[in-house]
Amino acid sequence: MQRRVNWNLNDATTRLIESLFPALQISVGALLAYSIARYGLGHLTPLLAITVCITALGFSRDARPRRIIQTAIGMVVGIAISDVALVNLGTGIWQLALVLIVVLLAARFISGGSTFAVTASIQAMLVQLSPAPLGGVYIRTIDGLIGGAMALVVTVLIPRDPRGLARTDANKLFDFFITTLESLRLALRDVDISVVDDALVKVRKSQPLIDNWRMSLDSAVAISKLSPFLSKYKSDLRGQVRLMRGMDLATRNLRVIVRRVNFLLKDGQSRAYLADICDQVAEAVLQMREGLTDPTALVESQERLVEITRQLDPKRFGIADQVREASVLLLFRPLLIDLLCASGMNEDDARAELPEV
Repeated sequence: MQRRVNWNLNDATTRLIESLFPALQISVGALLAYSIARYGLGHLTPLLAITVCITALGFSRDARPRRIIQTAIGMVVGIAISDVALVNLGTGIWQLALVLIVVLLAARFISGGSTFAVTASIQAMLVQLSPAPLGGVYIRTIDGLIGGAMALVVTVLIPRDPRGLARTDANKLFDFFITTLESLRLALRDVDISVVDDALVKVRKSQPLIDNWRMSLDSAVAISKLSPFLSKYKSDLRGQVRLMRGMDLATRNLRVIVRRVNFLLKDGQSRAYLADICDQVAEAVLQMREGLTDPTALVESQERLVEITRQLDPKRFGIADQVREASVLLLFRPLLIDLLCASGMNEDDARAELPEV
């Protein structure tokens, strides 16, 4: 059976636009690495200077300097081991096999990433199979060091827009969160099982949204510690880290609520009060999203969330003796605590807002 290729023009265009600056950064780094090796040190074919720089930078969402340094070190280690083997053991099939095994094991010792080991071994094989350059085999190790150094330099001095990427990833999670709450509202109001079934399928696939935001935010924080152009945003980024952690926990609780609502609605009864709570939470979260750029919005969102939290008492809605239904309402309590913490409230203060049950 022929495999169907899923390609979307909008997604492709988005990737193209998002890749413009990274492509420029990679090109500048590779050109600098080549220029230093070729014109500064006189290396005629500094292939590995370019290769290491391009690979270390890449298009990865994880643009942390630590990751770039680790990738560059792995590649240089592979090149250096291969250079040492060429000088001391010569060339041949058994030398090739020995170098490959040693580099793979050394790379696995340095990092647990499988891609890291493969990348290091490819560099080692390039050295083994390429003719020795003029000036000695160790020139290639020097070229690798130059490529890694240039990758780090352009990361710090010509940083990508990690803050913008983090905001984009944050907005994707907020869109999902709000859409899920709106689906719950419709399902609870209209007793529409198909709506909550669809929400259940989507909520089970939501973890990448959180992972992407965390990764891009970690990169932004790491680069801001080194780059003079991003250091002024350290405080804002720390606030976004708190927001991300709270939304991470809230999303986990939202998954549980969707599953419970899916089970609850099998009795065919409408729950208008639960639909209203979903609507209120969605409005508060929508305002919280504005806090990504406007800190005052977080304060206003927090006030709304406190009002909702104080409603979460089964006795208020006359369902204290209905265990299955009351359990769904009670699941909103940890969700609201997480959202309040995301907005900046202390966890103990947030819990103090809960009504006694």
